[in-house]
Amino acid sequence: MHVSATEAKNKFGQMLDECQHHPVIIEKAGRRRGVLMSAAQYDQLLAKALPVLGNQTPGEKFYSEYKDWVDMQNAHVEKHGLWCDGLVPWMAPG
Repeated sequence: MHVSATEAKNKFGQMLDECQHHPVIIEKAGRRRGVLMSAAQYDQLLAKALPVLGNQTPGEKFYSEYKDWVDMQNAHVEKHGLWCDGLVPWMAPG
């Protein structure tokens, strides 16, 4: 099922019911922008992805591979602050 972003917003409850049976593709300006799926479908996708990630979430995998760099960036932010008010330091998972 394909719906516009406006329709998805206006009929969100109906879209939640619909996505229990099959994914709902949400379009904006004629382009796919998102997919609404059931929690069960999401869990199935996640279960397939986790063995590839070594049973780590993507954030945990990133942090384990780039721990030194992330820690160095966070130390720099703690010492000098952030250059933009809207930014926050990246937090390690867990």
